[in-house]
Amino acid sequence: MTKKQKKNLFRICLSAVLFIAGLFLIPDTPGYISLIYYTALYLLIGWDVLFSAFRNLMNRQVLDEKFLMTVASAGAIYLGEYHEAIAVMLFYQTGEWFQSFAVDRSRKSIQGLIALCPDEVTVVRGSEEVLTDPEDVTVGDIVAVRPGDRIPVDGRITSGSGSIDTSALTGESVPVDVGIGDEVLSGSIDLNGALYIECTRTYENSTVSKILEMIENAADQKAPVESFITRFAAVYTPAVVILAVITAVVPPLITGDSFEMWIHRALTFLVVSCPCALVVSVPLTFFSCIGSASRHGVLIKGAHAIETLNKTDIMAFDKTGTLTKGEYSVTEVLPHRYSADKLLELAAHAEHFSTHPIARSVIKAYHGVIDTHRVASFTEHSGRGISAVIDGRKYYVGNQRFLRENGIEIPVHDQEGQYSVSVADEHDYLGCLIIEDTLKDNASFALEELKNNGIGKLVLLTGDTAAAAEKTVGDLPLDKIEAHLLPGDKVSKLKALRGEGTAVCFVGDGLNDAPVLTAADIGIAMGGLGSDAAIEAADIILMNDDLSQLYKTKLLSGKTMRIVRENILFSLISKLAVLITGAVGLTGMNMAVFADVGVLCICVLNALRAKWSRRP
Repeated sequence: MTKKQKKNLFRICLSAVLFIAGLFLIPDTPGYISLIYYTALYLLIGWDVLFSAFRNLMNRQVLDEKFLMTVASAGAIYLGEYHEAIAVMLFYQTGEWFQSFAVDRSRKSIQGLIALCPDEVTVVRGSEEVLTDPEDVTVGDIVAVRPGDRIPVDGRITSGSGSIDTSALTGESVPVDVGIGDEVLSGSIDLNGALYIECTRTYENSTVSKILEMIENAADQKAPVESFITRFAAVYTPAVVILAVITAVVPPLITGDSFEMWIHRALTFLVVSCPCALVVSVPLTFFSCIGSASRHGVLIKGAHAIETLNKTDIMAFDKTGTLTKGEYSVTEVLPHRYSADKLLELAAHAEHFSTHPIARSVIKAYHGVIDTHRVASFTEHSGRGISAVIDGRKYYVGNQRFLRENGIEIPVHDQEGQYSVSVADEHDYLGCLIIEDTLKDNASFALEELKNNGIGKLVLLTGDTAAAAEKTVGDLPLDKIEAHLLPGDKVSKLKALRGEGTAVCFVGDGLNDAPVLTAADIGIAMGGLGSDAAIEAADIILMNDDLSQLYKTKLLSGKTMRIVRENILFSLISKLAVLITGAVGLTGMNMAVFADVGVLCICVLNALRAKWSRRP
């Protein structure tokens, strides 16, 4: 608990003890002793509510729950109902404290992100290490990180090796081994080994800064139901005050009953009519959901994303990096002149100096030792291939177009739907390597679960050929495959899908899918951690690149919306029942207090179920 919460809890407990003691020690009859005792107790428990109501009155912000509580409790004292006046304030303060405590507990789920960046950074200046503010670190600076420190900026390791904990960012508890040349993200923790990191992004553009900015803005992204509750309360509260005045004045004039009885009923009406259960529990439910998701590496931009995901019934996917690992591998070697081993050996030596993903897959497939002294020269031709002199002989390694440009006749063609790396010397075609991307291990299971949980149609939108896409994802439970699509074509296809369902979601890798992520009713970036495009364009970011988080987040959104509906119905039905019975004199102020504060506490507890959820 915070210091303020501890003070308020002590005040509530002290007031409760004095209230119970007064029931036995102070006669339950009007008199100056009772008046002094209960007035002092009333001021002890309710002085901040009275002050807030007075301040709002001065600022012309009259009709809120504090105003209603002040009028109702002050009216009860005027009528000599001291016990009821104290009970109104006591239970109201209990409800307010419980609400504050519940919000703080939910906030702790994402508060860890606030501390992701240290206050000071050690920067290498010449031969010295200097402490400075993270915001003063510029691109190119070398930052020293010791074991146990948080990495302050995004960068590349220039010296050192060790393991880093990325759980605060991705929700993944398994440490990641890193070494020279590896990219690391701000917010990760260096578990062992001193690291020297070259800054590649300034603090304001770092992963941590982008995430914090997104979370800070999440509270402003209200769901339609949340906005409705706010508008409802703005109209509802003044209407309640008018009805209370009518209840206090009109019936006595018509029936001849005492004004005291009807004023008491009007005060009961005011207490039970406070909309705080709705105003508090609905935002708290969404906030709890966002907190629960963040613990597992799922960043949700706001309540609107939760409500939209819940009603989504069509989901479209990018292929590479989303449904597939985005890691190419050599699946077959097809020699034309040399043996398969010799062909792979030549290709690996030629590709050794390239950083292209396909080049890395060729090198990984070669299990021998690469002798760089055999490579006399190396030239990379962007988008086409590599030319290299190996053992004094020139070789071409790349796509068929590249080989034809260099006068090589190709007697065979790559198999349709497959990628290949063709190899030739200066005169002859030597063969090719078949390269394939592979599906993520849980892709089929995750898509089946989406089908089982409200997604009626699954569509693939890819730039690959239809044959290549079919070969890669043929075993997945997709309803439709749209191939040969440019980014603009994906947007057009997505807009066409909107007429087929309630809401359309697009899931991409966050690197080049910003247009279609923005065009969808809700965009989800898979593995978008560190991608500015993902954080800017997507509504939900699955930072650990785990497809199973998709259906788990969908389930969490459904649970959250059920809790919201439960709280709305329970609150309205409870209040309506007490309003009707109070108007005819069957229930009094105590039941009104329960219908307000008791219902609030029940709704808050129900709202916290979203936080306690094990999903995603």
